[in-house]
Amino acid sequence: MTAPLSAPGTMPPRAPSPVLLVLVGIVSVQLGAGIAKSLFDSVDPTALAWLRLVTSAAVLLVWVRPRLRGRSRGDWLVVAGFGLALGTMNWAIYQSFARIPLGIAVTLEFIGPLTLAVAGSRRARDLLWVALAGLGVALLGLEPGDLTAAGIGFALLAGAAWAAYILLSRSTGARWPGMDGLAVASTIAALLLTPAAIAHTADLGSGRVLLLGALVGLLSSVIPYSCELVALRSLRPSVFGILMSLEPAAAALAGWVVLGETLASVQWAALLCVIVASTGATRDWGPEPLA
Repeated sequence: MTAPLSAPGTMPPRAPSPVLLVLVGIVSVQLGAGIAKSLFDSVDPTALAWLRLVTSAAVLLVWVRPRLRGRSRGDWLVVAGFGLALGTMNWAIYQSFARIPLGIAVTLEFIGPLTLAVAGSRRARDLLWVALAGLGVALLGLEPGDLTAAGIGFALLAGAAWAAYILLSRSTGARWPGMDGLAVASTIAALLLTPAAIAHTADLGSGRVLLLGALVGLLSSVIPYSCELVALRSLRPSVFGILMSLEPAAAALAGWVVLGETLASVQWAALLCVIVASTGATRDWGPEPLA
């Protein structure tokens, strides 16, 4: 006879805080970004983005084993859009990393979720946190480095895809149980990028590249997307968007730890701005029912 899951009268284990899940995802994705950028001398960004997506899809398909039967047309349209957003976001930001500094690329990319946060604001004081986060992003944007029109354009495209990802991740979590939607969307994203990656498959012949590329896939896709998909089931997209203001700060720190980039005093000021903004945004957090 098996023991009961919990003793009578005791409370069931509490689910992880959605805020904590988002923070874990932020640290993981930027550490993966730093490792990815260190490989661009030997691997084309498109090939590495594809390897990241393939790794994510393979791990999730084996782990989750999504159930595909009985899905409505609406379910498939939502998850297909989610996959397109994932693929575009991954490909575009890697193209930007290859052309401009990591911290600046992520700062520009953040315009997408920041715009979403402004659009979704319901209280006057939310605008204060958005403004403070925007100040932090602007300060990080002062990081020295050569900028190119293509690098800026790819970062902005990644930001637009990031905003779409936030909204579609929430819709996918509402329609697909557990991690099923994420596994399917990751597979769709990998398939969509395959034609562009075929021309660069020779770059993936090294065992070291394959191993590090798989690690990037785990850090930059499997861990953060899983955390965020769960968090967005109870976290408002506007609050999530402000929380993601930590991304530029995390990118700057990842550049320091992984790539040996140093932080100027103005960047430390930016870190303080985004940390205070994120703290203010989450103080009054409360779950919101899914539509």
